[in-house]
Amino acid sequence: MTRGPTVHGFYDEDTGSVAYVVADPGTGRCAVIDPVLGFDRDSSGTDTRLADEIAEHIRARGLTVEWVLDTHPHADHLSAVAYLGERLGAPTGIGERVAAVQEIWADIYNLPDLRTDGRRHWDRLFAEGDRFQVGGLEVEVVFSPGHTAASVTYLVGDAAFVHDTLFMPDSGTARADFPGGDARALYRSICRILALPPETRLFTGHDYRPGEREARWESTVGEQRVRNIHLRDGVGEEEFVQMREERDRTLPLPGLMLAALQVNLRGGRLPEPEANGVSYLKLPLNRFGAATAERPSDAGPSRVKWPAPLAKTSE
Repeated sequence: MTRGPTVHGFYDEDTGSVAYVVADPGTGRCAVIDPVLGFDRDSSGTDTRLADEIAEHIRARGLTVEWVLDTHPHADHLSAVAYLGERLGAPTGIGERVAAVQEIWADIYNLPDLRTDGRRHWDRLFAEGDRFQVGGLEVEVVFSPGHTAASVTYLVGDAAFVHDTLFMPDSGTARADFPGGDARALYRSICRILALPPETRLFTGHDYRPGEREARWESTVGEQRVRNIHLRDGVGEEEFVQMREERDRTLPLPGLMLAALQVNLRGGRLPEPEANGVSYLKLPLNRFGAATAERPSDAGPSRVKWPAPLAKTSE
């Protein structure tokens, strides 16, 4: 197998998210994947603490950043890609099908002036099969939709950054009921990932710590194929789709989704300040149904329930 990168994960306790610094040990060049911008839902204040921790990690180790990357527009935390790209002087990137997600959510938020070709908000839009370098390591972009219509996996040597497809084996797989999501597409994306060599290291985008265990984010293809509670060897497409769709109908709306997506559609940038110099977020009232306190214990940080009318989408 191709030699692999050194990987350092940064866990965000508030959202259960994991960001990564992925470095070529031979050259000291690195990429940052899925950095998190802090957001306090009570005060609507943002902070850069985790992103600054990442920047300090890079500085202390003498690394040179070549890319700051999103795997998809996140629904459960704000992206710090724009902030770190500017702070570290590195280009930013995401999969080219982000345009489809922008179009869906520009309509939901009624943002007719939002450019939905992606190019204003990231420096590079990657197509399926694109390759680029991080030092001496080649990165391959693998389109892996299902959780969203735009999700990509970054394959770097013996490591794959699989975002919200697979979680740790005891947590299963990601939901596929957001607008643009598709459980059947998710199954096929995961099968493609699990066809990689069994020793391939898999780095997930979240860990919600079932049973209040310690946070974990690294597994292997071999472990997932044997132990994943939703999609291990022997689970067929129809069985998985039925399970995933039934499961998704019980899951709550992520508590930060309506705030996060209108920032993440812009590559992690806040909306343009208004005449008083303040940025504002819009909330689509009654668009997603009534709130409820009910939620499964393993569903991750949330406050309201995903409504049945939107459990399936047109895609």
